[in-house]
Amino acid sequence: MVKRKYANEEVDVVIVGAGAAGGVLAKELSEAGMSVVILDAGPFRDPQKDFASDELSMKNLGWQDTRIVDGNDPLTMGHNNSGRGIGGGTVHFTAVFLRFHDADFKARTMDGVADDWPIGYKDLEPYYARIEKEIAVSGPKHFPWGNYSGPYPYPEREPLSPNAYMFMNGCEKLGIRSSVAPLAILSAPFEGRPPCINRGFCNQGCMPDAKFSTLIVHIPKAIKAGAEVLADCMVTEVLVGSDGKAKGVIFVHDGITYEQKAKIVIVSAFVVETPRLLLNSSNALFPDGLANSSGWVGKSIMVHSSQDVYAKFDDEIRLYKGTPVLATTQDFYHTDPNNSFVRGYTLHSHGARPVEFASGISKAQGGPVWGERFRETILDYNYYGRVTLVGEVLPSETNRVTLADEKDEYGLPRAKVTFSYGDNDRKLIDHAVGKMSAILDAAGGKVEFVIPDTAHMMGGCRMGDDPDSSVVNSFGQTHDITNLYICDASIFVTSGAGNPTNTVMSLALRTADYIKEKAKKLELIRSV
Repeated sequence: MVKRKYANEEVDVVIVGAGAAGGVLAKELSEAGMSVVILDAGPFRDPQKDFASDELSMKNLGWQDTRIVDGNDPLTMGHNNSGRGIGGGTVHFTAVFLRFHDADFKARTMDGVADDWPIGYKDLEPYYARIEKEIAVSGPKHFPWGNYSGPYPYPEREPLSPNAYMFMNGCEKLGIRSSVAPLAILSAPFEGRPPCINRGFCNQGCMPDAKFSTLIVHIPKAIKAGAEVLADCMVTEVLVGSDGKAKGVIFVHDGITYEQKAKIVIVSAFVVETPRLLLNSSNALFPDGLANSSGWVGKSIMVHSSQDVYAKFDDEIRLYKGTPVLATTQDFYHTDPNNSFVRGYTLHSHGARPVEFASGISKAQGGPVWGERFRETILDYNYYGRVTLVGEVLPSETNRVTLADEKDEYGLPRAKVTFSYGDNDRKLIDHAVGKMSAILDAAGGKVEFVIPDTAHMMGGCRMGDDPDSSVVNSFGQTHDITNLYICDASIFVTSGAGNPTNTVMSLALRTADYIKEKAKKLELIRSV
């Protein structure tokens, strides 16, 4: 390993995972004067050198390690729902940057399902505003849904893609409101970064740096403030002292095992790896895994249902044009008593590159498309439009991350991810597919393919006030070990009905403020 800054020191904070949450925490805590080491299992990429406008090669931006899947609706793991490397999933997400609504935090109170979060929208509102300003989110002058109607820090993107205009046209004909989507993509220059030029390869990593990621925003600022960022370092265990406090982590780099001592340990390794690490860190004091006295570590993982509906048009749509998601509607976001299900969903116009399109239709509902029909469909790629679902999935204890019998190259049990939809989830999906089909039809398309899919993993280490039924408090501090924090999408109580990254980052900012306040009392924060 290259010469280390904190190799033989006990640092104030060690962070496992350099994604949406980890990047925010590293920046905030290092800028506060705390000594910080952040580790990630994947590489430290240079957007100009390591990204390519190539769908197949850029699948390596996702977590490609083997995971065991199970359940009635086993999940597809990898690029679609997790990142690997500095920046994590922000490197290849679509950059849709929605806030959760007040209703997302009150599922039990409003609809008698799941559980309420221990916090509400008002608790996150100032953090949403800070994050959006910090990364210059572009958005409409007026956003017609939820608690925040705008304006966003930067103007909405224009021009939109043909697929977005098609979507908005279909919505208008049906009396459905639509809007340009809020995006963590620049519409004008900001902090030396250029505005988006609509290359459309957001999911393959943004080479020009117009799209936000913690790789290019928070991590460089953390390094400038003194943080040590270690790539290609797989954390295999959180260490606990005889006093029951976390005291650091064990990690492996190039086949060699190292220890990093720390006063505070934060796990931000996402929905599969965070529970896996806690369970694999069991010891005599915590035989069922760390922070797991409640038995809730790994339980109630959630995804968003993410069905795609493709329709063929007489005129060219060219799905590759522009940023993938440029238009959206949240008219179906909340519980409607006329429906046979509770909760709701967001619909996006969503572009698709050719390989994604081909892969999708090969798994179409009703049987795979192959042979001559597959060839003819691919030749007509330019004539297809697409609408995508972001549907709330209710938590279930049976959907969970556990440890498999099979082990990886580090000798650790692999993650086993078990998932099945519930009855409410299926009814919601059916309703959404009907609405998506109606929008495409109203816009002049002929619906040909419905593609089952999922996205945005959440849950597995949920927050709560009761230590018997949750893993962390509302600040991500574990109930069992006061200097062990979890801060990523795994602490979500419910999945909400919109893209979660803004909420993940806002929670991280709130946790950072909490840690800074406690650190001042412990005199961990030195003058900067």
